[in-house]
Formats: sequence, structure tokens, C-alpha cells
Amino acid sequence: MTRTTTAGTTDGGGRAVPQRLLAAATRLFADQGYDRTSVQEIVEAAGVTKGALYHYFGSKDDLLHEVYARVLRLQQERLDALADSDAPVERRLRDAAADVVVTTIENLDDTKIFFRSMHHLAPEKDKQVRAERRRYHERFRALVEEGQRTGVFSAATPADLVVDYHFGSVHHLSSWYRPDGPLRPQQVAEHLADLLMRALRP
Repeated sequence: MTRTTTAGTTDGGGRAVPQRLLAAATRLFADQGYDRTSVQEIVEAAGVTKGALYHYFGSKDDLLHEVYARVLRLQQERLDALADSDAPVERRLRDAAADVVVTTIENLDDTKIFFRSMHHLAPEKDKQVRAERRRYHERFRALVEEGQRTGVFSAATPADLVVDYHFGSVHHLSSWYRPDGPLRPQQVAEHLADLLMRALRP
């Protein structure tokens, strides 16, 4: 488990050392790949010592885990808030479907790094991440199942396949989305959410 914390030594601009390390690692992993990035390069880019890195992170592997885990934590918090709201289930699902697209695009480097390098994770961390992703998918699937159970959504397609359909599109974003392209994140999110809702129309 990572030992990150938002407290601790900061630089002159007030940025905590863990944040500087994560920013440097993310930039280097995205530019040259996880396996081609050394711990020395990370600490030099962050302007800290190896001792500082090992104080907050047990290894380079911990940094890789945290790059993705921080995005997943954000997405889980947002999904939980949407799912727990009093809005009709079709609104909750559509908002959740759009939100995961926007948050993925806004953290595209993190997502790209992880899916490209997740095979480097130690078995324990790999298992932890898979469990965290499963919890997210299960909460999302519960919205689909609620709508199918109440007749709001078609039950012709199993909820698991509906979830795979949407998240297949989300996981593919890093292979084609470009910030300088014609579509803004919210536009992509609206299109993909609309596709999902049309697929569930009774």
C-alpha cells in the first residue's frame, strides 16, 4: 500500500513533496514509459532526494499504483454521490456515464500510463487495483439493474454486457482522444452517454 500523504515538506510554492513526485513520475512515465524511467530520473525531476521518495512511496511500483489510484478514487467518490442522489435512475445513470468519460479525459495521461504499464505492478497491488475497479463497475451496474428492474430500461441485454459496452469505449479513449481535436471532453461525454441510454431504451 502506498504511503502518500498531502501533509509533509513543501517547496517554496507550497506543493507537497508527494505531489511533486507524482507529477514528475506521471510526466516521465507518459513521455518515455514506466520501464524506461529510473528512480533517479524521477527524484531529479521532482527536485528531491531518493530518501524523500522512499519516505512517501515504498518503490517506483508504488508510484505507478498511485498514478491510477488517485483517478479511481476521484471517480468512485463522484459515482457514489451521483448514485446516492434523489434523481430518477435514468438521470443518475446518464450523469455517471458522462462523468467517467470527462474524468478519464481530464486525467488521460494517468489512465494511459496505467493501462500501458499495469502488468508491472506487484501481484498484491494488481489485486488491490482490480478490486477497486470492480467496486466501481459494480456500483455502475447497480444503476443499470435498478432501471431494468423497474422497467425504465430494457432488460434485453444483461447488465454486465451493458457495463462492458460503455467501459470499453471509456478505456479506448486514450488511444484516440486528443486535447487539440474537434471535440471537448464534455461533448465526447454527452455523445457516449447518449449512445448508452439509447441502447437501454425499452
